[in-house]
Amino acid sequence: MNKVKVITDSCADPCKELREKYDIDYALMSLIWDGKEIPASCDQDLFTYKQLYDAMRDGKRIITQQVSDPEFERIFTLYLEQGYDIVYIACSSALSGSYNLGQIVAKRLMEKYEGQKIICVDPKNSVAGELIVAIEAAKVAALGAGVEEVAALAEAVAPKAMQFAAVGDLTYLKRAGRVKATAAFFGNLFGIKPILISNRIGENEAIKKVKGRKNSLDEIVNMLAASLTDEEYPASEQTIFVVHADCEADANYLAEQVKTKINPKEVYINAIGPTIGASVGPETVALYAFGNQYATIGD
Repeated sequence: MNKVKVITDSCADPCKELREKYDIDYALMSLIWDGKEIPASCDQDLFTYKQLYDAMRDGKRIITQQVSDPEFERIFTLYLEQGYDIVYIACSSALSGSYNLGQIVAKRLMEKYEGQKIICVDPKNSVAGELIVAIEAAKVAALGAGVEEVAALAEAVAPKAMQFAAVGDLTYLKRAGRVKATAAFFGNLFGIKPILISNRIGENEAIKKVKGRKNSLDEIVNMLAASLTDEEYPASEQTIFVVHADCEADANYLAEQVKTKINPKEVYINAIGPTIGASVGPETVALYAFGNQYATIGD
């Protein structure tokens, strides 16, 4: 049986520390920034995230592009040549074409590398929601599970990956075509902060409006706490991810609230990188864990 390599993409924001800890790699998406195409690196080696968000604050619109055919060819071939089978955990297919293109490239390469498999998984999530699915898959791969078992585990846990996010300014979602201009104007005028989840088809959906920044931060902690109902993933055994778009103080506040109200095994703070950051904008924060977010919103 072949070893299994778990690969995700830029949308998951897999920092170097987590890639090394769980033996995960990622396929690069790209950005169009000032008319130039730039790899969406998660190592801040080509640009810092602060530079990215400051550019957005200055009115720059940064466009993201899915993983390209040559990039899939590069990273899949890298591990096929080493004798691995591959499980690719993609960005939600509702947000990116990477999952569909990954399947096309995988089929082409499997014809060349007989006896090796590439399985693509659509977790219907992004950012750390995508990442925690990849981490769970990597854990079982490290124990010697085969490619079918690793992919099946990813498919099973993906619907349990929850997102509760609060955005800082609706203007960026408007620019990205995510909300109507009038909604963004009146939302900002009256200090309305929408709470976003990743819904069942993998879209980022606003399901609640809260007035004021601190109230929105407290609300996503409360919603997360009420959603940790899965017996397989009790709060006390989970790593809860706090992610932020250049607002570390708010992330630290959320982390302390999570520790106080939920008391998980670990809280991990990570930055929101360029792929989703270019849509949601600076001052966005989110919480990710395994549970049932629909228990909270009554869906």
